[in-house]
Amino acid sequence: MTEVSVRCCVVGGGPAGMMLGMLLARGGVDVLVLEKHGDFLRDFRGDTIHPSTLQVMHELGLLDELLRRPHTQARTVSAVIGGQQVEVADFSHLPTRCGFIALMPQWDFLDFVAEHAKRYPNFRLMMRTEATGLIEEGGVVRGVRAHGPEGELEIRADLVVGADGRHSVLREQSGFKLFDLGAPIDVLWMRLSRRADDPVAALGRIAAGHILVTLDRGDYWQCAFVIPKGGIEEVKARGLPAFREAIVQIAPLFADRVQELTSWDDVKLLTVTVNRLREWSRAGLLMIGDAAHAMSPVGGVGINLAIQDAVATANLLGADLRRGAVGPMALRRVQRRRETATRITQRLQVLVQNRVITRVLGAQQAPGVPLVLRLLQMMPSLRQWPARLIGLGVLPEHVETKEG
Repeated sequence: MTEVSVRCCVVGGGPAGMMLGMLLARGGVDVLVLEKHGDFLRDFRGDTIHPSTLQVMHELGLLDELLRRPHTQARTVSAVIGGQQVEVADFSHLPTRCGFIALMPQWDFLDFVAEHAKRYPNFRLMMRTEATGLIEEGGVVRGVRAHGPEGELEIRADLVVGADGRHSVLREQSGFKLFDLGAPIDVLWMRLSRRADDPVAALGRIAAGHILVTLDRGDYWQCAFVIPKGGIEEVKARGLPAFREAIVQIAPLFADRVQELTSWDDVKLLTVTVNRLREWSRAGLLMIGDAAHAMSPVGGVGINLAIQDAVATANLLGADLRRGAVGPMALRRVQRRRETATRITQRLQVLVQNRVITRVLGAQQAPGVPLVLRLLQMMPSLRQWPARLIGLGVLPEHVETKEG
């Protein structure tokens, strides 16, 4: 068994883990990130990089280089409800460097962060290395056991950070209690080709019994078809032709390309979960990102909330980690800092799920435009408020750590 010692071992190479690894290494902390896959190429991940994250990249001096990578920009959010297009949010007036959402494949973003993190000599990234268990001594987490290409590893660390997603291995082994807020929906993800003459499409389309989200990925549309929780078997029972027809009914734009869905293998199920830990830490261990709080896809804020967790963790714990002394009180500061934003965001997501999405999915007639959205059409200045909630979040974080 190979033994490794580091100040901080981050388990999970997603947005929270990679960003935290880079920030800690930038601040002079010896950090190791474990990623169980051999690359970042997982399709149908969250690809919306919101203004709050773009602001973080600006504060790190990396924004211009990031935006040179292929991406599209969404300066507004609109929806088609019962055949009527409505404007929901306008990001162009936000008090940030970028007044838009950047739509960039998550693997490109993670590759970019990893590339810059590797420039610091105290950063290490081990791909194809999966954490298998915690190392505990006297009730304190002292590291993790892992399996990689070279065999078994024992990684000793002053702090272990679990950023291994909503199916976290570390969370399961740590004994943390999970509070489930419930989610009445699931999402079917797919891609359909994008033509050069395609018009700018609304982000969301709402019709009787159906909701479709379309994200412009340059040469194709990434589409999310919302269904009731556990409804995948019923959808499949109706058959693929009926599913294609449902897409065309809500988005006639795709009538000439839904045949690209040749089998159910072209449709991926995202089981929606909304939950959070009651306690995010114990001695020697901290959970962040989806491992601490799984978010609904409503608003597309999951990746950005995870990155905010990473920024706050680096701000609050960086100095302690350099000294090699991170006590339980210091770890609890991270939860106190980020929990309010998490709770408010999840509460709003659950409200939208239960009061809006569920009603639409059960409707037999085309819905009308809700009063609040009618007000946004009459008073465009009000669109800055949903833009702030979506684009900046409840408590946006800023990089406070110094390089070196």
